[in-house]
Amino acid sequence: MNISQLPNDELVYTLLQKGLDASQARSSATAENISNINTKGYKRKYVTFEENLKKSMDDLELKTDDEKHMKIDSDYGSVELETDNSTSMREDGNNVDIDNEMVNQSANALMYNALVTQINSRLAMKRYVIDGR
Repeated sequence: MNISQLPNDELVYTLLQKGLDASQARSSATAENISNINTKGYKRKYVTFEENLKKSMDDLELKTDDEKHMKIDSDYGSVELETDNSTSMREDGNNVDIDNEMVNQSANALMYNALVTQINSRLAMKRYVIDGR
């Protein structure tokens, strides 16, 4: 489902806020991973949000009397911090790949900027409607 197809602004802003929360958590997890690159036995952390959001949307019951009645639960698309316990390429048991972390950090920055742009453009449209200019 495209964000422009969602039935009401409250739902859109809730999802955008959750996206920003996920981006912040992902940035913190990546920073922690990078700072522990030389820690023996450290296992990288990662954030699951998009997977949880997709599952929540797939499970969403769309039977309502009015499209504006669609509710979003607090755990809808929850942001969760996970530990990657997969095997390590290193002898010390650490499984952090600095190149992968840097790519993830860049992708996360792009996602954050896209979310902020989406919020700003929605607020600008509301200002335009209210002010008439």
